[in-house]
Amino acid sequence: MVQRDAVQRDAFETCKILRDNIGKVVLGKDELIDLLIVATMAGEHVLLEDVPGVGKTLAAKALAHSLDGKFARLQFTPDLLPSDITGSMIYRAASGEFEFSPGPIFANVVLADEINRAPPRTQSALLEAMSEGQVTVDGVTHPLPKPFIVIATQNPFEYEGTYSLPESQLDRFLLRTSIGYPVREIEREVMTTHRRGEPVDQLQSVLSSEEILAVQQTVGDVRFDSSLTDYLLDIVAATRQHEAFQVGVSTRGALSFYRGCQALAVLRGRDYIIPDDIKRLAVPALAHRVLPEGVFQGGSRSVVEQQLADLIEPIPVPV
Repeated sequence: MVQRDAVQRDAFETCKILRDNIGKVVLGKDELIDLLIVATMAGEHVLLEDVPGVGKTLAAKALAHSLDGKFARLQFTPDLLPSDITGSMIYRAASGEFEFSPGPIFANVVLADEINRAPPRTQSALLEAMSEGQVTVDGVTHPLPKPFIVIATQNPFEYEGTYSLPESQLDRFLLRTSIGYPVREIEREVMTTHRRGEPVDQLQSVLSSEEILAVQQTVGDVRFDSSLTDYLLDIVAATRQHEAFQVGVSTRGALSFYRGCQALAVLRGRDYIIPDDIKRLAVPALAHRVLPEGVFQGGSRSVVEQQLADLIEPIPVPV
């Protein structure tokens, strides 16, 4: 027990170091930082959805720069090809053979900027990478480095020249969250800290890939009482039965939600789940996985999130 407690403290301290470092440049957004860390420590991916200019790319770069691993940024455009992401086979005249040239997806942290500006065929190039940690080119499978995290951004209010993310793609993201406008005091501080350039470019790495992998291992050991597993599954089942939703949360979504709750417990310094962990992550982990009725008539994100929150409220919480 003493050894387990020590491991848990180390994991909590690792998360705290990462949170403090990101907080140096992402100001006044503690909730956003926590969700980024939850996704990282769960070994999952996150979708940042908000208006332009509020710090989506900044937050993604701050996380990437805080980790001592390879970082790649993919600017999604309508002419981006799948091979521009995964890599391709190149003929080497010297050897007379084809050789695989890895694409930018072979990194520890991948920023998929404005992901909805690429067509579905290109978006689908990320599916295998995000779900299995590998890519297959010309029938040959290539493993991606570990840890592997995709942070995607998109603008939900600008539709010209964009393509909606398919449900199968959305289901690969553990969390969908937004940033929002800062309060006036924080915005004033942003003016001051950015007067000489972009602070994130000077942000130093504070954690190694090995430390991240160690915390991810710890996350898998977090205890999930059977009554709380039933509570989580009650929420998932309710999304499948509620009249507001055409499609509920998938089994893959439920498992991703489960892992996210374990990562949140580690972030909060515990090796066990409490009901508040499940309630806290339910909306950011599930709202993008349900398909609301009337979606083609313009079902908005805020409405779906409120419907999900209302659905969860009456579900009995285990004591």
